[in-house]
Amino acid sequence: MSADLVYLVAGLCLILAVLLPAVLRGAPVTTPMLLIGTGMLIGLTPLPEDLPLGHEDNRALIEHATELTVIVALMGVGLAIDRPLDLRRLSSWRTWSPAWRLLGVAMPLSIASVALLGWALGAAPAVALLLGAVLAPTDPVLASDVQVGGPTVADDEEDVEAETEDDEVRFALTSEAGLNDGLAFPFVYAAILLATEGAVSDWGARWVAWELLGKTAIGVAAGMLVGHLLARVAFRADNPALRVAERGEPLLAVAALFTAYGVGEVAQGYGFLAVFACAMTFRAAERRHSYHRDMHQVVERLERLLTLFVLLALGIALTRGLLEDLDWRSVAVAVAVVGLIRPVAAWVALAVRAPTDGPGTLTRRERVATAFFGVRGVGSLYYLAYAGADVADFRSGWLWSTVGLTIVLSVVVHGATAGPVMSRLECRRAQWAQQQEDEDEQRDQQRGQTAV
Repeated sequence: MSADLVYLVAGLCLILAVLLPAVLRGAPVTTPMLLIGTGMLIGLTPLPEDLPLGHEDNRALIEHATELTVIVALMGVGLAIDRPLDLRRLSSWRTWSPAWRLLGVAMPLSIASVALLGWALGAAPAVALLLGAVLAPTDPVLASDVQVGGPTVADDEEDVEAETEDDEVRFALTSEAGLNDGLAFPFVYAAILLATEGAVSDWGARWVAWELLGKTAIGVAAGMLVGHLLARVAFRADNPALRVAERGEPLLAVAALFTAYGVGEVAQGYGFLAVFACAMTFRAAERRHSYHRDMHQVVERLERLLTLFVLLALGIALTRGLLEDLDWRSVAVAVAVVGLIRPVAAWVALAVRAPTDGPGTLTRRERVATAFFGVRGVGSLYYLAYAGADVADFRSGWLWSTVGLTIVLSVVVHGATAGPVMSRLECRRAQWAQQQEDEDEQRDQQRGQTAV
């Protein structure tokens, strides 16, 4: 493809990035659906014949492109969540109950179920475990339609919490997406160790101590440290020239996500967790400041641009050989993940001994919606490309075909249903709030009549 044609395609992509979100608002077709479809159409033309998109020859490019997209999305997710998390207060941990349930129960159940299904369908144990780990995380990139919209700016912190704490579905899915991309890493490493070192007895204890616990703690600590230091500079530096929040310089968000990721990885922790922890820590420093909204807007635009290129490339790859090794087993896995395994695992996690009042409480309908919308996407491509660097069996065409089909199915099914389902939930929530207001008003009137 000539350089001139590259510029033309890039320009058209940027135009789509600007126009599509507004044009498709309220439509049953989402931006990811249209982008993948457009990429598939481009793949059917002779234009990209010399465009190298095969996963065999471009594993490193796929890994780094998807890695960048995910960390940008994680920064946006962390800045968007209004509900605070104070690690020193048990009551604060309880308000995050949906996230802990989805991470601690639904995610391991999903990994185990997909791994067992893959093994039953004939995949090697290590390949089956990798498939479970790759398809477990809820994607922060493609799940924007079911996530919180962005940081809320209010006069005081109590108003910020009050304005957002009633949308438990969006909060649950956003917080899950922010954390589970990093927490899928230990299971990817488990698959690599199973393929390279054999029996679990040879590496199981080391995996628990280091891959599961040690690197998770390092990643979170690194992110919190970077977020705390940058927040002190941005909001409270002694030198006014360093207080970038006062002049509204939003590019600090980009600097923060790269710094947090770099520190987390250099310290041998999980960089994905470091980015999310950095964003959450920075957001907590001055929760009422409008600077968070400025930072979020920059990250959101960068995420939109990166997502556009990744999804167009995925669409082109789908009609250029990514699905060549597709078989009935791939279809079975994709349908099971989207339609059965994730919904059932998340429902179990959210329903068993669920809180009955206060923040973190979901109604039956909200639990169903939260369980259903486990969007699979860019993160799955990253993990698959990452694992393929260490194990030859993880580069198999069948794995890529299965993951690619699952992503497309998730984009179509969840994209087509997200708008109607979320609108219906919001309408019911508004009706319930109005009903509660009317009942309170009636009680006040009865008290007044009794007093007279």
